[in-house]
Amino acid sequence: MPTADATAPTGLREAHRACLDAEIEGDTTTLEGLLAEDFTLTHVTGYVQPKAEWLAQMRQGRFVYHSIEEKDTAFDVDDDGTARLTARTLADATVYGTRADWRLGLATVYACHDDAWVATDRRRHLVIRAAGLVGA
Repeated sequence: MPTADATAPTGLREAHRACLDAEIEGDTTTLEGLLAEDFTLTHVTGYVQPKAEWLAQMRQGRFVYHSIEEKDTAFDVDDDGTARLTARTLADATVYGTRADWRLGLATVYACHDDAWVATDRRRHLVIRAAGLVGA
Protein backbone atom coordinates (compact mmCIF):
# COMPACT_ATOMS: atom_id res chain seq x y z
CA MET A 1 0.00 0.00 0.00
CA PRO A 2 1.45 3.41 -0.87
CA THR A 3 2.76 5.54 1.95
CA ALA A 4 4.34 8.95 2.17
CA ASP A 5 7.74 7.62 1.08
CA ALA A 6 9.81 8.65 -1.92
CA THR A 7 8.00 6.24 -4.27
CA ALA A 8 4.46 7.43 -3.53
CA PRO A 9 4.92 10.89 -5.09
CA THR A 10 6.33 9.34 -8.26
CA GLY A 11 3.35 6.99 -8.60
CA LEU A 12 0.90 9.80 -7.95
CA ARG A 13 2.55 12.06 -10.48
CA GLU A 14 2.59 9.28 -13.05
CA ALA A 15 -1.12 8.56 -12.49
CA HIS A 16 -1.95 12.26 -12.67
CA ARG A 17 0.09 12.81 -15.84
CA ALA A 18 -1.42 9.70 -17.44
CA CYS A 19 -4.91 11.15 -16.84
CA LEU A 20 -3.96 14.51 -18.33
CA ASP A 21 -2.27 12.88 -21.32
CA ALA A 22 -5.33 10.70 -21.95
CA GLU A 23 -7.54 13.80 -21.81
CA ILE A 24 -5.34 15.56 -24.39
CA GLU A 25 -5.37 12.48 -26.63
CA GLY A 26 -9.13 12.04 -26.21
CA ASP A 27 -8.35 8.51 -25.07
CA THR A 28 -11.48 7.63 -23.13
CA THR A 29 -10.53 3.94 -23.08
CA THR A 30 -7.38 4.72 -21.10
CA LEU A 31 -9.32 7.10 -18.85
CA GLU A 32 -11.79 4.28 -18.10
CA GLY A 33 -8.94 2.39 -16.44
CA LEU A 34 -7.38 5.38 -14.68
CA LEU A 35 -10.61 6.55 -13.05
CA ALA A 36 -12.53 4.69 -10.35
CA GLU A 37 -15.93 3.35 -11.37
CA ASP A 38 -17.65 5.90 -9.09
CA PHE A 39 -15.37 8.79 -10.20
CA THR A 40 -17.00 12.21 -10.41
CA LEU A 41 -15.77 15.43 -11.99
CA THR A 42 -16.96 18.71 -10.50
CA HIS A 43 -16.82 21.39 -13.20
CA VAL A 44 -16.10 25.09 -12.67
CA THR A 45 -19.87 25.61 -12.79
CA GLY A 46 -20.33 23.32 -9.78
CA TYR A 47 -21.95 20.57 -11.84
CA VAL A 48 -20.95 17.14 -10.51
CA GLN A 49 -20.62 14.84 -13.51
CA PRO A 50 -20.42 11.05 -13.28
CA LYS A 51 -17.53 9.34 -15.04
CA ALA A 52 -19.67 7.64 -17.72
CA GLU A 53 -21.38 10.91 -18.69
CA TRP A 54 -18.11 12.87 -18.89
CA LEU A 55 -16.40 10.20 -21.01
CA ALA A 56 -19.45 9.97 -23.30
CA GLN A 57 -19.34 13.75 -23.80
CA MET A 58 -15.63 13.55 -24.57
CA ARG A 59 -16.39 10.92 -27.22
CA GLN A 60 -19.05 13.26 -28.67
CA GLY A 61 -16.52 16.10 -28.90
CA ARG A 62 -18.16 18.27 -26.24
CA PHE A 63 -14.92 18.35 -24.25
CA VAL A 64 -11.74 18.50 -26.36
CA TYR A 65 -8.46 19.13 -24.55
CA HIS A 66 -5.79 20.47 -26.92
CA SER A 67 -3.09 20.92 -24.27
CA ILE A 68 -2.79 20.98 -20.49
CA GLU A 69 0.28 22.68 -19.04
CA GLU A 70 0.99 22.12 -15.36
CA LYS A 71 2.20 25.17 -13.47
CA ASP A 72 2.66 23.50 -10.09
CA THR A 73 1.59 20.31 -8.35
CA ALA A 74 1.42 19.28 -4.70
CA PHE A 75 0.17 16.18 -2.93
CA ASP A 76 -0.62 14.74 0.48
CA VAL A 77 -0.54 10.99 1.04
CA ASP A 78 -2.56 9.52 3.90
CA ASP A 79 -1.78 6.32 5.80
CA ASP A 80 -5.06 4.77 4.61
CA GLY A 81 -3.87 4.55 0.99
CA THR A 82 -5.59 7.69 -0.24
CA ALA A 83 -4.01 10.87 -1.49
CA ARG A 84 -5.03 14.36 -2.52
CA LEU A 85 -3.24 15.97 -5.43
CA THR A 86 -3.63 19.66 -6.21
CA ALA A 87 -2.39 21.32 -9.36
CA ARG A 88 -2.58 24.64 -11.13
CA THR A 89 -2.88 24.25 -14.89
CA LEU A 90 -3.32 26.18 -18.10
CA ALA A 91 -5.62 24.19 -20.37
CA ASP A 92 -6.37 24.92 -24.01
CA ALA A 93 -9.76 23.30 -24.39
CA THR A 94 -12.89 23.39 -26.49
CA VAL A 95 -15.95 23.09 -24.26
CA TYR A 96 -19.32 22.79 -26.00
CA GLY A 97 -17.85 24.31 -29.16
CA THR A 98 -15.99 27.26 -27.62
CA ARG A 99 -12.21 27.10 -27.56
CA ALA A 100 -10.42 29.02 -24.82
CA ASP A 101 -7.45 29.00 -22.48
CA TRP A 102 -8.58 27.98 -19.01
CA ARG A 103 -6.51 28.73 -15.90
CA LEU A 104 -7.68 25.90 -13.69
CA GLY A 105 -7.03 24.64 -10.24
CA LEU A 106 -7.46 20.89 -9.90
CA ALA A 107 -8.01 18.94 -6.71
CA THR A 108 -7.97 15.20 -7.32
CA VAL A 109 -8.50 12.47 -4.76
CA TYR A 110 -6.71 9.19 -5.43
CA ALA A 111 -7.05 5.77 -3.85
CA CYS A 112 -4.71 2.83 -4.12
CA HIS A 113 -6.33 -0.15 -5.88
CA ASP A 114 -4.26 -3.22 -6.76
CA ASP A 115 -1.01 -1.28 -6.18
CA ALA A 116 -2.03 1.51 -8.57
CA TRP A 117 -3.31 5.03 -7.90
CA VAL A 118 -6.86 5.51 -9.27
CA ALA A 119 -8.62 8.89 -9.36
CA THR A 120 -11.89 8.86 -7.41
CA ASP A 121 -12.87 12.53 -7.58
CA ARG A 122 -11.67 15.68 -9.33
CA ARG A 123 -12.79 19.24 -8.75
CA ARG A 124 -11.95 22.05 -11.14
CA HIS A 125 -12.09 25.74 -10.37
CA LEU A 126 -11.03 28.84 -12.22
CA VAL A 127 -7.83 30.52 -11.08
CA ILE A 128 -8.11 34.29 -11.13
CA ARG A 129 -4.87 36.28 -11.41
CA ALA A 130 -4.65 39.63 -9.71
CA ALA A 131 -3.27 42.45 -11.84
CA GLY A 132 0.45 42.94 -11.46
CA LEU A 133 1.22 39.46 -10.17
CA VAL A 134 3.88 37.45 -11.95
CA GLY A 135 3.17 33.92 -13.19
CA ALA A 136 0.32 32.10 -14.79
